[in-house]
Amino acid sequence: MNQVETMQGCVLADPNMLGCTGPHSEGLVLLSLLLMLATLVFFAWVGYRAAKGKELDEDSYISARGTQGSLRIGLSLFASGMGIWLLFGPPEVGYYGGFFDVLGYALSASIPFLLLAYLGPIIRSRLPMGVTLADYVRSRVGRPMQVYVGLISILYMFTFLFAEFTAIGKAMDFLFGYPPLIAILPVAIFTAAYTAYGGLPASLQTDRWQAWAIIWLMAITLVMIFASDIGDTISNAKAPGPWGPGGSITHVDFASFQSGLALVIAITAAEMFSQGNWQRNWASKDEESLRKGAWLAAALVFPLMLLMGFMGTVAAGQGPLDDPSTAFFWAMDPSPVLMLIFVVLVIALVCSSADTLQNAIIASISRDISNGSMSLRQARIATILLVPVAVYLAVTMQAASVFQIFLFADLLAAATVAPVFLLLWDNTQPNAALAGAVAGLLSVVAYGFATSDLSTGIGYLTSPTNEWGLANLEVFLSALIGSAVVTIAGSYTMPEEAA
Repeated sequence: MNQVETMQGCVLADPNMLGCTGPHSEGLVLLSLLLMLATLVFFAWVGYRAAKGKELDEDSYISARGTQGSLRIGLSLFASGMGIWLLFGPPEVGYYGGFFDVLGYALSASIPFLLLAYLGPIIRSRLPMGVTLADYVRSRVGRPMQVYVGLISILYMFTFLFAEFTAIGKAMDFLFGYPPLIAILPVAIFTAAYTAYGGLPASLQTDRWQAWAIIWLMAITLVMIFASDIGDTISNAKAPGPWGPGGSITHVDFASFQSGLALVIAITAAEMFSQGNWQRNWASKDEESLRKGAWLAAALVFPLMLLMGFMGTVAAGQGPLDDPSTAFFWAMDPSPVLMLIFVVLVIALVCSSADTLQNAIIASISRDISNGSMSLRQARIATILLVPVAVYLAVTMQAASVFQIFLFADLLAAATVAPVFLLLWDNTQPNAALAGAVAGLLSVVAYGFATSDLSTGIGYLTSPTNEWGLANLEVFLSALIGSAVVTIAGSYTMPEEAA
């Protein structure tokens, strides 16, 4: 497909192609709307049936404790982790960065599951009745650090939630020319409805259906893309990108390696604060179910992320884009059938992550902020109240890069992850861990001040990128190393205190 000049979405060389006005476009748009609503109704029905007739209390609503075998845990981790960002983040990274960035993104998406496979059983054995990571933090170093970790987790997950809504608005606007709210609002309403009613049990049940939908529909989509003209696809992937060789899958250099490593640090750190993963730690039947499930999720995620990043290098070989986050859509030459497959796929992707995030945010508010005082009724009301704020932010941030939104949350997590997991070390002191988390952010400002000026350092807190718009390795290393050094040093120098 030839690259184009502008978009309405878009104006393509062939007006019957993606995002443009063609003779059958009105019928296709109407059909896509009906298919979107039908898919949402089906997932809502699955979620409703999962909780219908069950006696849910506050704990089962946010933990589903001890109910899930290894296959269900694996599919749930995979589905809840694979939001619609899959269609935007990895291709955008591939578009700019090439091989090492694509590899780094794939590793960063799978490593958190491997860490969960080994750290999860340790934490679970030490705290059998936990729900969130901050529950364990409290058991080690007390309430103040629990609140801090809870706030970081909520901020990260809420950023993730409205970024997902942002992405579904972009996807349906690009594919069919919807105003973003037409796609965002139904997704928000349906996911909030079945999640508020059924809690984590509903999310776990819908994850199974969504996981299989994602696996099969992504397989069909990628086969159709590669089968259409595999030679041209590979040639575009090898071609230099619009900003130089960086977008080529064959381009390997130190700058690309640095950016790829930064992604591994950034996203791995952030995903360790996704309480949806930790809820599934305690939802698994036993430690063996958790290990096998986490390994299954990692095995599913890694190749899919590689392929999606590869599609970004294909788009880069075609020419410059006004919005590189849409690189995946430019890399394909879709038929109406493929576009309708995409409707079900994007709804499965966004629902699988949105329902997890809504319940995980409520779990963190209930356990970490309100200190376990939230009733089941209050948890359901809070789930619904999350949605208008997330929708508002999603609609107002349609022009923003989904990748850039995530990097902000990733930096907050990178500054906190070392103090939290140093709590597995018995010598870590409460005030040292909290000081280390704050020092992680201050280290970022100090790095920017040392290499440029104070305003640059402060700017890194909200935009931790380099001159090419890629993840800045030095910034993330500053956060990680600064927080770890202060935590360890403080634990040796501060007087021992009770949690």
